[in-house]
Amino acid sequence: MSGGVLTALIFLPLIGALFILMQSEERAIWNSAFIFSLLPLALSFYVLYEFNPQSADYQFVEQYDWIPTFGISYHIGIDGISLFLVLLTTILISLSILYSGGGDIEERPREFCFFMLVLETGLLGTLLSIDLFLFYMFWEVMLIPMYFLIGIWGHGRRIYAAIKFVLFTMVGSLLMLVGILYLVYQAHVHFNRTSFDLPLLYQVPLTASEARWLFAAFAVAFAVKVPMWPLHTWLPDAHTNAPTAGSVILAGVMLKMGTYGFLRFAIPLFPTVAVEAIPLFMALAVVGIIYGALVAMMQPDIKRLIAYSSVSHLGFVMLGIFALNPQGIDGAIYQMLNHGVSTGGLFLLIGMIYMRRHTREISEFGGLWKSVPVYAAIFMVVMLSSIGLPGLNGFVGEFLIMLGAFIRIRLAVVIAVVGVILEALYMLWTYERVMFGPIVKAVNETISDLNGREIAVMVPVIALMLFMGLFPRPIISRMEPSVTAMLSRANFAEAQLEHERQLKRIATLPRLNHEPEIAAAIR
Repeated sequence: MSGGVLTALIFLPLIGALFILMQSEERAIWNSAFIFSLLPLALSFYVLYEFNPQSADYQFVEQYDWIPTFGISYHIGIDGISLFLVLLTTILISLSILYSGGGDIEERPREFCFFMLVLETGLLGTLLSIDLFLFYMFWEVMLIPMYFLIGIWGHGRRIYAAIKFVLFTMVGSLLMLVGILYLVYQAHVHFNRTSFDLPLLYQVPLTASEARWLFAAFAVAFAVKVPMWPLHTWLPDAHTNAPTAGSVILAGVMLKMGTYGFLRFAIPLFPTVAVEAIPLFMALAVVGIIYGALVAMMQPDIKRLIAYSSVSHLGFVMLGIFALNPQGIDGAIYQMLNHGVSTGGLFLLIGMIYMRRHTREISEFGGLWKSVPVYAAIFMVVMLSSIGLPGLNGFVGEFLIMLGAFIRIRLAVVIAVVGVILEALYMLWTYERVMFGPIVKAVNETISDLNGREIAVMVPVIALMLFMGLFPRPIISRMEPSVTAMLSRANFAEAQLEHERQLKRIATLPRLNHEPEIAAAIR
């Protein structure tokens, strides 16, 4: 069932990147880049078609010795948690290249396409790696092309934004590397075997102190990437100054590497600590939801507004993850996909209007519905998707997250609902200021509506919004077995913690004349 499909999926973009370096004619560069982005897209649909929705195990598995002296293997596979993130990655890369070839990138297109395809290899490798060394290698690889995409083709303070992005993520990554090496060392101590293989590392026995420190190392690395409040400050600068394609991939896929890291590594490797940390992470998630929404509301730059909205949206994802129940985690994964589609669509639309006006200041617009009605109509659909209108994709994920979080901590949901209201408020207010009212800037009367290429980019985005909003079951059913398997470790750890708490309560009961109370506590 494997046959090298996942290897081809990962490395076809890299082959395409090398091929593009040999091209010199601009049109040939864009055509080659788009074709090499379509090949992994086709393979990801093939994987989806062949995927067994009843299995919780990794599928299409490939495992070969790579550096056997150090226990490093080339071990890749896909399950219900990573399946649709892989598909989202290939879709957004193809749409980003298609859009960028329409005039958004005018300088050094060969290098731009090269870095986009290398970035795709890094992203797919990160999602498909089962060996922790391989995972870390791809995790670092994806930083390099994004650094160049922001630093070369970005706007404004692009060098500052690129360096800040790398510094934040590198510090977190180094902490994770230390955690990985210590975990591998403990595997050698307990099993007399050096291995970076994730299934083996799940079984490494750790003391409570070791588990807490290691969880902290992994959690900080992933929290920076999400980004969770208060580790979010690199995100608005990176989004605001990145080129449109960079913003789409950054919001649509790269932020999900952090939430995916919690689901794949931090929680299953250290389930007891994850259960203990539920109140902390749900509190941070709620703060991020409210903070992101309030700051977004105050932004004069529409791209920066969407950047801060990502802090709020990813807060909902973290809320669902740390509900640690099927409803919450299914909703979190679904919302990861929703955010990629909706926010990716918003950044594409902002890029389209920026090409026409060379400004993103909300005050520079107004009355666009009269001059660009197709653009305004598409923007409305994507905006409603972002705020979770029933019938569109955003509603399903938010509903499941709220349900799962309500089962876990009701107060968190009561506060998070305020974030939903604020999100609707600032998005509708922004839309009203940009699209309605009189045209106060004469230049807005003459700007052109969307062309054929731009409509072709947005049609798949809207189709995904409708499909995910109306037919969530085919997606959720393929997640559930893997989510259930992942949760089994956390549920066992939670049961153990509850048992220990009961024993402590029993120990505090008076020993004489209270046998009925003790018996009731034991039961």
